[in-house]
Amino acid sequence: MAVVPVGRPGPVGRAGRARNRRPRAAGSGRLTATSGLGLGVGVLWLSLIVGLPIAAVVVTSLGDGPGTFVSAVTSAEALDTLRLTVGAALGATVVNAVVGTLIAWVLVRDQFPGKRLLEVVIDIPFALPTIVAGLVLISLYGPQSPFGIDLVGTRRGVFLALLFVTLPFVVRSVQPVLMEMDRDVEEAAASLGATGFTTFRRIVLPTITPAVLSGSALAFARALGEYGSVILISANLLGRTEVSSSFILKKIEEGDQVAAASVATLLLVVAIVVLLLLDTLRRLAARRD
Repeated sequence: MAVVPVGRPGPVGRAGRARNRRPRAAGSGRLTATSGLGLGVGVLWLSLIVGLPIAAVVVTSLGDGPGTFVSAVTSAEALDTLRLTVGAALGATVVNAVVGTLIAWVLVRDQFPGKRLLEVVIDIPFALPTIVAGLVLISLYGPQSPFGIDLVGTRRGVFLALLFVTLPFVVRSVQPVLMEMDRDVEEAAASLGATGFTTFRRIVLPTITPAVLSGSALAFARALGEYGSVILISANLLGRTEVSSSFILKKIEEGDQVAAASVATLLLVVAIVVLLLLDTLRRLAARRD
């Protein structure tokens, strides 16, 4: 019988102690001093840059009571601008969700002359000042259009401007996901007799759907508050092509801060609702995938 010295655990004792030791949880929920500092700075910065201005707008919109808020957002002019702005933003988002995904697919899966130039062109709406974008649009689709197409003062012109400024969001959201996809799965599906459409519908589309929804959310948010590229081509016609951002600016210049803040608050609510809906769909798509 082997004798184990007192005070020194034998092999069995060491194994038992090893089994009794529990590994530390990676996500214990405790913040280190550095993480806590970073979190505090982040929350403070967001509060100063985002939270307080939004709170100030909401408080201003309700400063004269709920009745004044309702009257401001239900006036004929305000309703016309809201219908045009929200409708055009939703339409541009849907179109660019499809076209942007197609462009991302071509950029990732195909090789062709001028590909690098196209990559640069996609990012132009990001870098171009919006008022310059408006000048570009009216030079191409205004009274002196080389194509003979005059969209100034029309809702189609507003829609075109929103398409222009929101396209890169979907393209740049979907492109990295397509680049990281494993092509072996698609090749395996093709070897089993799946058509190209079936492979795209059953394999590719579920993978890129979260990215498409994320890009669409960014595109909608940008379109909802767009001003510079829209103001020139729309001609700001009352009841026809006036967008909400132009209406808000006009009310500020008239000294009607409550009306301006009321419409801005309603736009904020619409943006939050749509963004939450798209985020919920994105999470469901990611979970299903």
